[in-house]
Amino acid sequence: MHTFFRSFALMLTLSATVATTTAMAQTTSTATRAPKRSTYTTDEIMAQGHQFFGKTSRGLAQAIEYVFQNEGEPTAYIVGEEGSGAFVGGLRYGEGTIYYKNGAKKHIYWQGPSVGFDFGGNGSRTLTLVYNSQSPEDLYDRFAGVEGTAYLVGGVGVNFQRKDNITLAPIRTGVGARLGANIGYLKYSPRATWNPF
Repeated sequence: MHTFFRSFALMLTLSATVATTTAMAQTTSTATRAPKRSTYTTDEIMAQGHQFFGKTSRGLAQAIEYVFQNEGEPTAYIVGEEGSGAFVGGLRYGEGTIYYKNGAKKHIYWQGPSVGFDFGGNGSRTLTLVYNSQSPEDLYDRFAGVEGTAYLVGGVGVNFQRKDNITLAPIRTGVGARLGANIGYLKYSPRATWNPF
């Protein structure tokens, strides 16, 4: 009889261990199957802003929040630098790296003309939020935009550029003075070129 109770207790212990192991495996399996996000959150973009621009200013934080309120969460972002100048007609050239949520990244260039009431020059660090793009090839085209931002020394500017269903939102902080409103486009490409058209 004593052997029967020992065997019964051993069987109960073994059954409980198997049930616990099965439950843990199901929980772990469910946790690893959680869907991955295909977009960046505000916190992730703010962290990139801190890393790229250094100490994030209140203006930069407000610009990021403004873009998120208007467009939602981006599928990618570009960090880079650009230079521009204008006297009625202007030019802008830049380069950077585009980062996608899936880990893909690629070097990208942009250039474009502008016309309008615009005078001055500036050099900018640029964080561009990208919407509805799944690969850099989606961006190799012209994106039209209307700028009406006042660039002051150390200022922050935002504008929107669109092509079909893809929206780009460059956020610029820069050195220099540029004031006015202009209409133009930026052409994105995989290689640098001096031709803004």
